[in-house]
Amino acid sequence: MKYVAKKIVQSYELDSYNHVNNAVFLNYLELGRMEFLKAIGFDYPGLYEAGLYLYVTRVDIRYRASARLFDELSIEVEPIKLGKVSGIFRQTITNQRGEVCAEAEVSWGCVDKNGKPSKFPERFMVDGLQPETD
Repeated sequence: MKYVAKKIVQSYELDSYNHVNNAVFLNYLELGRMEFLKAIGFDYPGLYEAGLYLYVTRVDIRYRASARLFDELSIEVEPIKLGKVSGIFRQTITNQRGEVCAEAEVSWGCVDKNGKPSKFPERFMVDGLQPETD
């Protein structure tokens, strides 16, 4: 399942070159993933109450084009891998002109309250979390 979140660039997200700072794109990726999880009915608070957490373990990001003040960004999220304790999301951020601003693969892992890898509980496997197969 692909999901698209929307975001309007704000002035406080710009750097001295008057475009979105590279580090801010990490926030946009997070916004997209959280909106995706909410849209598919993932029980994030329930996972937390069960003493489990989803940690980002790796972000591979490629910056392609600048994003500027008041650009409307589309943040696409697609799960491409799901294992027993981890997974990967592919994300693309595009502006309203159709330019790809950034592409990323974000790896995540499920950990317990002590930060140790933990099997992802079956009860949290909601439709949309699994990668689509062709």
